[in-house]
Amino acid sequence: MVHGLARPGTQAEFGALVGISQPAVSDLLARGIIAPGGNLIDWLQAYCAHLREQAAGRAADGGASLVQERARLAKEQADKVAMLNERMRRELAPVWILEIILASMGRQVAGVLEAIPIKIKRQSDDIPTSVLEFITREITTARNLAASVEFDWSVLENGQERDSEGHQAGSGPDGGS
Repeated sequence: MVHGLARPGTQAEFGALVGISQPAVSDLLARGIIAPGGNLIDWLQAYCAHLREQAAGRAADGGASLVQERARLAKEQADKVAMLNERMRRELAPVWILEIILASMGRQVAGVLEAIPIKIKRQSDDIPTSVLEFITREITTARNLAASVEFDWSVLENGQERDSEGHQAGSGPDGGS
């Protein structure tokens, strides 16, 4: 049968030989996988080489290779496991839990701050009302400022948290370790 393939053939013949449609053969020609004017053996060998490349994970058509896709998937799976481990070690918590905790803490702190002028008034009869009003205004300003805080995602760079001075966590002031 091999000798019968050592001749030029039509796209339809080649498609029937390998079990693909004529438009699929035309696509193989357009992508340069098989060469125009080649005989059926040449096309069969080129097509088989292309299939071997795909099976080995090497994309010949410029798309992402199977190896690259597997590596990406493996990285994503490793990231997922790392996050689960961080949660189990209590190094990581969902944002919604942190929001609840911070809101609760904020209410507690606001209650303590709002009681300060009343406690001062009870402790001392000679503090002028104007001073107590000033303290109350300052506490209100601080409370309102805290209530309006929203997380600024720009404080994170490439997933790296910054310390209170704006340096990447675990680095010195010059950005190095």
